[in-house]
Amino acid sequence: MNRNLIIREYRPEDFDAVTILWRISREKSVPGFQREKGHFFYEDQDYFQNKILKQNKVWIVEKTGCPVAFMAMENEFIDQLYVHPDHWRMGIGEALLNFARERCPDHLWLYTLQVNVNARAFYEKNGFVAESFGFSDPPENEPDVEYHWRRKAPREGALQ
Repeated sequence: MNRNLIIREYRPEDFDAVTILWRISREKSVPGFQREKGHFFYEDQDYFQNKILKQNKVWIVEKTGCPVAFMAMENEFIDQLYVHPDHWRMGIGEALLNFARERCPDHLWLYTLQVNVNARAFYEKNGFVAESFGFSDPPENEPDVEYHWRRKAPREGALQ
């Protein structure tokens, strides 16, 4: 990972920067969905404050003092993982997944919308397997994919 990147715990002063990058990332990755089903920014902020922060442990990726990505986890469940579009394809998302694997080395799981083809490709490239297809809870109520990553067991007879 780039030496200018730091992964650290969320702090209250990150709120504005993180909710803005979260919104921008969603608008760029699933623009049609965001136009049709998106919420007002104040609703995003309320959801972030009252759901994401209350139910998850949140980590920030900081580059030169500014948040550029975040990940919210509850145990082995990755509830949110977003990178600002200006920082896509720089290894930041992969660094967050590796960080998550350090905390939960045997299993991680998450949901993503079926229409989010970039996220699906990213998770599959990083060893996640689609295990079920369903629908997200309201208000979205959109087709989603449940992904799982499991540590591979060592092969029989392999040196450990």
